[in-house]
Amino acid sequence: MNQRNYIFLLLLAIVCFSSCSSYKNVPYLKESEKFTTEDYAKSAVLYDARIMPKDLLTITVSTITNPEDAYPFNLTVPSPISAAKNITTQPAMQTYLVDNDGKVNFPVLGLMKLSGLTKTEAENLLKSKLKEYLKEDPIVTVRLTNYKVSVIGEVNRPNTYTVENEKINIFEALALAGDLTVYGKRDNVKIIREMEDGQKKVVVLSLNDKNIIFSPYFYLQQNDVVYVQPNKAKAQGSDIGSMTSILISTTSILVSLAGLIVTILK
Repeated sequence: MNQRNYIFLLLLAIVCFSSCSSYKNVPYLKESEKFTTEDYAKSAVLYDARIMPKDLLTITVSTITNPEDAYPFNLTVPSPISAAKNITTQPAMQTYLVDNDGKVNFPVLGLMKLSGLTKTEAENLLKSKLKEYLKEDPIVTVRLTNYKVSVIGEVNRPNTYTVENEKINIFEALALAGDLTVYGKRDNVKIIREMEDGQKKVVVLSLNDKNIIFSPYFYLQQNDVVYVQPNKAKAQGSDIGSMTSILISTTSILVSLAGLIVTILK
């Protein structure tokens, strides 16, 4: 084998090794096919969001036999346009802001602490209190109107997304944002979360790790921020363009190696 062919094969091997090494960090949930039935049983827990301070809630109360009995517990907000033009429209329901102490000021009942409760727990609490004022068991519905998550960093569509069903996991959030770009670090995705007591927490997740589905942070809470960190290639190419930087760096390395090999073989 002559010197030129030897150098060519060596450079080809370096490129192939580099490609294989980069691919290792691309797939999500690596080796998830090895999960057993017992493993899946660990995640058999239905997620239910909990009410947090600064959440906006709609709370509706209704009764079947005497609907008018529930009127005092359903505050509405008249539309400014309809009020000015004397047009009859369906009024919007009043939203309740959960204060820093986790309470809402509910009609007749006064201040009610709902923070930390799931929707079902909040509904049951209100039902138990309303029984004292109603002739029949009321139907209470609690909804979160501002359940949203933000996805920023190396994704195709960074934005804040409203979640109507009040349940979203990390992969669903990234899907809304158009998935990661080729420069996003899949093994270093950060979740920024504000706890009920106001403390901030930053958690690092690896999308490559199959065990992410068992993480308590797999499902996102309202107002979570997902940050996808850029990889070294994006950071190095921020000034002159990512593709140009990669090509220049690769060419420089290959030329240097070629020169070193030629010098050694002389």
